[in-house]
Amino acid sequence: MTPLKLNPDRLFPAEPGVRAIARTIYHEISRLPLLSPHGHLDARLFRDNEPFSDPAHLLVSSDHYVVRLLHARGLSLDALGTRSRPGAPGDEQDHPLEGREIWRALCTHWEALGGTPSRLWLEHILSDLFELEERPSPETADSSYDHCVAMLQRDELRPRSLYRRFNLEVLTTTDPPAADLAVHDALLGDSSFTGRLLPTFRPDGVVDPNRADFTENLTALEQVTGIDLSDYAGLVRALEQRRDAFRERGATASDHGVEITTTEHLPEADAARLYRAVRAGEANAAQIEAFKGHMVSELARMAVDDGLVMQLHLGVARDYSRSVFERFGQDVGQDFPVNVEYTRTLRPMLSRFGDNPGFRAVLYTIDETLYSREIGPLVSYFPSLYAGAPWWFLDAPDAMARAFAAVGEVAGIANCSGFVDDTRSLCGIGARHDVARRSCAAYLARVVAEHRIGEDEAVALAKGYAYDTPKAVFKL
Repeated sequence: MTPLKLNPDRLFPAEPGVRAIARTIYHEISRLPLLSPHGHLDARLFRDNEPFSDPAHLLVSSDHYVVRLLHARGLSLDALGTRSRPGAPGDEQDHPLEGREIWRALCTHWEALGGTPSRLWLEHILSDLFELEERPSPETADSSYDHCVAMLQRDELRPRSLYRRFNLEVLTTTDPPAADLAVHDALLGDSSFTGRLLPTFRPDGVVDPNRADFTENLTALEQVTGIDLSDYAGLVRALEQRRDAFRERGATASDHGVEITTTEHLPEADAARLYRAVRAGEANAAQIEAFKGHMVSELARMAVDDGLVMQLHLGVARDYSRSVFERFGQDVGQDFPVNVEYTRTLRPMLSRFGDNPGFRAVLYTIDETLYSREIGPLVSYFPSLYAGAPWWFLDAPDAMARAFAAVGEVAGIANCSGFVDDTRSLCGIGARHDVARRSCAAYLARVVAEHRIGEDEAVALAKGYAYDTPKAVFKL
């Protein structure tokens, strides 16, 4: 059997002199507390604090990064434990697979993950958290599964214990406007939970008429606020009310992934007419684009008023296969990059708010050409803007290095917002932050070795990226 060991110099430069510099930088940041200002965990994990029951569903089925890679090897989503939506086509035949079968699929295709960040994260998780000593393979599938099942019975692998083990200082969820925040209330009132779990306001479902659940989401918003949403003024009041409710629970940011081609702010009468057309299902494509763009601009106006940090991540075609979406729903790994513009799209919004001291926005992308072409230049000028961490397909060591270089040369690493793990896997948070910190140390070591900055400056920049900057940018 092949041992599973983590090399202490993983991801550091191969040249010995530069590697030594990377070690020094990494040593200064490796033990800093973790901040997770952009994530997708369920707050109920920490309220209930129950032990996880199955490693396969925990590390495979719930992680769409892993699911998509295994699906590319010909495995069906069913075989990876993806559950059908209630009432969806095929739901009546959808019985959850035993975790052991899913684990065998992972072990059988372990080599196919080689070189991917998912493999790096899983190796870290299995070695560090689960104390697994043998590399997954078809031969070790059953023994490694039994070992991990036994490990999950330990108190140190319960959610609250993992929070402490990772040295998490702040963790955030991502929630629609009508979300029941009762779990956050319960945790705020629970003296036995010493962490900080904050909601994040995600209004896409009520500003994008192209979504199949748009009307349903508006109805839910109307019910939770008690505000009549038959007119545009009601929609604005309801969004403002819910933003206040989120802020009362500690929220510091909003999150926006709706696809837009403009942020042109419309006169209120025009916005009201568009909203009526949208609600009636009578809006054409151009009107829908105008409405979405106006609503993002209006949400920016709200951000100036209430101080929530605006996170924008454009350029993703979500739920690509309609049949897969209809059966399994969102977040099963079928999101893909598309062309997008920030410079012209955000021009109206930044013309209004870009220099406003009350406005702050973080720009993410999964098109790395945007770092040097648009995001870097934009954040190099506007004091309100920060370059978001490499995300989704770019959440990988080499892609991170290219992003550091592109943004660093144009705007400086200090204008990056810091790392966000964007994870649905609690067990993976420590591994993801470790990969990001090692990648940052590797990039800065090269810059030091080329005599572009001093080692002391590199350490300061690394500390900023890992901790100081995200704490300040996200108001944590």
